[in-house]
Amino acid sequence: MMIKSIADIQVHGKRVLTRIDVNVPLDSDGVVADDTRIRACIPTIRSIVDRGGIAVLVSHLGRPKGKPQPAFTLSPVAERLSLLLGQPVPLAPDCVGAETEAMVAAIQPGGVILLENVRFHAEEEANNTEFCAQLARLGDVYCNDAFGTAHRAHASTTGVADLFGEVCAGLLMQRELDYLGTALAHPQRPFVAILGGSKITGKIDVITALLTKCNTILIGGGMMFTFLKAQGLEIGTSLVEDDKLELAASILHQADTGNVQLLLPVDTVVARQFSNEAPFHTCPVTDIEPGWMGLDIGPETAASYSKIIMEARTVLWNGPMGVFEMSNFATGTRSIAEAMAQATRNGTVTIVGGGDSAAAAAQFNVTSNVSHVSTGGGASLEFLEGKSLPGVMALDRTYEV
Repeated sequence: MMIKSIADIQVHGKRVLTRIDVNVPLDSDGVVADDTRIRACIPTIRSIVDRGGIAVLVSHLGRPKGKPQPAFTLSPVAERLSLLLGQPVPLAPDCVGAETEAMVAAIQPGGVILLENVRFHAEEEANNTEFCAQLARLGDVYCNDAFGTAHRAHASTTGVADLFGEVCAGLLMQRELDYLGTALAHPQRPFVAILGGSKITGKIDVITALLTKCNTILIGGGMMFTFLKAQGLEIGTSLVEDDKLELAASILHQADTGNVQLLLPVDTVVARQFSNEAPFHTCPVTDIEPGWMGLDIGPETAASYSKIIMEARTVLWNGPMGVFEMSNFATGTRSIAEAMAQATRNGTVTIVGGGDSAAAAAQFNVTSNVSHVSTGGGASLEFLEGKSLPGVMALDRTYEV
């Protein structure tokens, strides 16, 4: 692929239509509760305005189902952006239309404007041609900095890019592609992947892809019990996907016959109910009794996994090891997070694959102590599966002569 970075583009005096991902949580008062995603796009905005460009920002918030809904206005985001940038960030009344075009035209070089929620129009998710044309009238250059939505073929992520002669990736998008792309194509070895979360479903293709790329795969989270049951073990009332037992057995067989070491937990923390107040204890995975459910990896597993992580040169983590939102079942995930941070200090390239893993990294205060935390949940997974992301392909001008 040949994708330019915003840093490579001459932006002085130009309107840069910039797709960002500021789909952030709001509290009950409509105030931004977590501005991580907003902060993540600041470097790209700064790159534009500090060089005399005009940043015309496009994003969605929530799922307003194709029509304006006050609960999903980007007004709180505009306020937070203004605070972080130290300059006014007006909010356009819409993302298209004559009034919005006039507001954009009035912005001076070095200025910023945020368009109202692009998903207030059903045409956005439909990638409607006329809607793309309306968006394109608001910029001279197109920049996509929204890796988290790059797996969606929507108007603001793909269709509009085709209408620009000059397109580029924002600094966040470039960072995502550099880290995830290098990890898959040219990892420093040993290359270790840690896969967790509740189910195998949704990560089948990731596991399959990594079987041919990793030296070691460490399994944890709820999905571990489907693998354990596939081996004939008693798992009590632990989460299991009975319709995926054959698949789990097949994955284990592929690992056994391939060049990858796939490891399952040797102990687990079990409880009577799915509750932080429930009685719990640690036991070997071979001794789970009927009526008990596994909610975390055990200390022996956490220690062995941590050792493998700290001996690796590239580590990719996607999915928690247990129900980390409950303190009694958070130890395994915390151990992995701390091992990632220590490995980073030792020179290992460490990548946290977004979603719940990113939330866990934040909860255990290691976000700034790993090499990269992806901002894309679904996009990260699809990228790791080897799929082409529409929002990324729209920036690729390799085909041009």
